[in-house]
Amino acid sequence: MISRFAPGCKPGPIARFVALAYARAMARRDFAHVTTWVFDLDNTLYPPEARLFDQIEARMTAFVRDFLGVSAAEADRIRHEYWREHGTTLAGLMRRHDMDPGPYLRAVHDISLDHLAPDPALRAAIARLPGRRIVYTNGSGDYAARVVAARGLAGVFDAIYGVEHAGFRPKPEAAAFAAVLERDGSEAGRAAMFEDDPRNLAAPHAMGMRTVHVAPAPVRAAHIHHHTDDLGRFLKRLV
Repeated sequence: MISRFAPGCKPGPIARFVALAYARAMARRDFAHVTTWVFDLDNTLYPPEARLFDQIEARMTAFVRDFLGVSAAEADRIRHEYWREHGTTLAGLMRRHDMDPGPYLRAVHDISLDHLAPDPALRAAIARLPGRRIVYTNGSGDYAARVVAARGLAGVFDAIYGVEHAGFRPKPEAAAFAAVLERDGSEAGRAAMFEDDPRNLAAPHAMGMRTVHVAPAPVRAAHIHHHTDDLGRFLKRLV
């Protein structure tokens, strides 16, 4: 049945209930085959309003400045250039300057997590998902574990993978996703990827993963299956 409303009229509670039930049924159908749930970390498992990446970006610029002996403005330009051309600033520094990633990862992730708070509703929604639940980030595994704990999500994931577990290959490279899935023993065709950066969903889509863009505003692209601005609420629809 198709309901039609006059211009300016809002659907009533019954119509909203029917629309919600339909959306939930469609979401469950789209994810019925999924046995591995892959979650990005930054701005995905916590809201962008926490602004953790502001701290990280400032530390990246400072590291590039000191490592290359350039001005802060030039370091910031280089940071952006490497991110665009290599996927991450880290990848650019390693490929162009043969940099040891260890000191960089420790320096840029040495940030305050005071703006994070536990999210019991998100924890419950993730815990209900059937199959494996993993975190995969371009940050370090140690940093990811700290953030997961600060969000009250410790123990809900089966594994946490950082950029080191992909051989320091970054998202959005398909080889990075393949390395993590192989390490995890998971199959791309039965996995779903939740990610705030749209470009990091292109490779998962091509590999056969279900893709979900987690961000305040949607981005229309063929490689994005779903969008949500509330990860916990979205996950509740699936089980």
